[in-house]
Amino acid sequence: MSPRSTLLALSVISSLICSTAVNADDIAIGKQKATTCAACHGEQGVSVIPMYPHLAGQQAVYFENQMKAFRSGARPNPIMGNLAKPLSDEDIRQLALYYASLKL
Repeated sequence: MSPRSTLLALSVISSLICSTAVNADDIAIGKQKATTCAACHGEQGVSVIPMYPHLAGQQAVYFENQMKAFRSGARPNPIMGNLAKPLSDEDIRQLALYYASLKL
């Protein structure tokens, strides 16, 4: 196998491993679960309160990592920690896909 072929194969494998399957059902479910988030982060993920970040357009992987960090306490925040604790990995994934689907 040539170096170029090896690089191409590794790129394909890497993209498959890193990609998250996205479907409309996950996004719709995420939208339903986001009703609590809307109070601080806006109905379309665009906050009108300066101290709360926009979630619209946020990369799904980043959103998932931050929510899991809130949930575990690795990123301490009394409000977000309490909101994230009851969320499953699937809940967080669906929220992440929903917010990633929105435009800022």
